[in-house]
Amino acid sequence: MADRQITVRAKRLFIIKGKGKELWLQLAKSRLREYSIAMSEAELLARITTDPAICHGKPCVRGLRYPVEFILEMLSGPTTVEQFLTDYPDLEADDLKASFAYAARMSRVKRLEPMAA
Repeated sequence: MADRQITVRAKRLFIIKGKGKELWLQLAKSRLREYSIAMSEAELLARITTDPAICHGKPCVRGLRYPVEFILEMLSGPTTVEQFLTDYPDLEADDLKASFAYAARMSRVKRLEPMAA
């Protein structure tokens, strides 16, 4: 909710000053990252959805066809968070946090069973 208020304020500021759309988008993105409020784990995990019609039921971010495994693979390599968010403007910083929270939740196991080779 606070992010939206900041965005509305920034948009009003740019409309008043008559700046271009590109500059407004650039400011909005930087402000949202700068003032992002920490979400609870439940709120983050709510961003991860599964739908059999999207990516064969793999866990995706907000139903946008970005599987969690893709995000984790990209960020485990040389790609930085800033580069990733620039390359994929549909995603937000909280989407990446949600992917990390989902991976952490999935890695919590009580006991490991050896598998037959």
